[in-house]
Amino acid sequence: MSEPAANPAATSFPAPTISLPLGLEVLRTYSGALVCLEIFFGGLVWILVASSNVPVPLLQGWVMSVSLTTFSLSCAYLTFLITGLADRINTDWNFLDVVYHFVALLFYFAAFVLEAATTAANGGAHIKPLPNSTETVICITRPRGNIFTVLDEKQYSINVAATIFAFVVTLCYGCSMVMGFKRWRM
Repeated sequence: MSEPAANPAATSFPAPTISLPLGLEVLRTYSGALVCLEIFFGGLVWILVASSNVPVPLLQGWVMSVSLTTFSLSCAYLTFLITGLADRINTDWNFLDVVYHFVALLFYFAAFVLEAATTAANGGAHIKPLPNSTETVICITRPRGNIFTVLDEKQYSINVAATIFAFVVTLCYGCSMVMGFKRWRM
């Protein structure tokens, strides 16, 4: 009797390559901690931009799109690592990690710049209530650029916080990309 033919599906795909531990142990690594920080601060950016009443939808729409998409993808990535599904899907997870974090870094850097532009476009406009009256007055200095927004103090503060957290998330994605590149090249 001859040997049964090898299953072509089993021989054509390499075994999954992942150098991160699976299960809850991934949270004890720097990469796992950075993914948790990406999710936390990315969620803060998403919440802060949404609560700012989106004064410039063209710019802040991109920020919302990037923060929501990367939040969802980072949650899915962490779920794959914690549940151990990454070991069952035959792919090079180290390479996917580098590519994902590189694309997320580029998109989040653009989102950070656009959020900073929206915040900076306030340009000295102040909404102040008139003393002893229920009416308000808008004090506008000369605009500095093509985009001009009128934000009250609360919206301005929210946009400043969103800009700072977008920068923090950008740094987290950059650090994750560098660490993923080192893992991929090992």
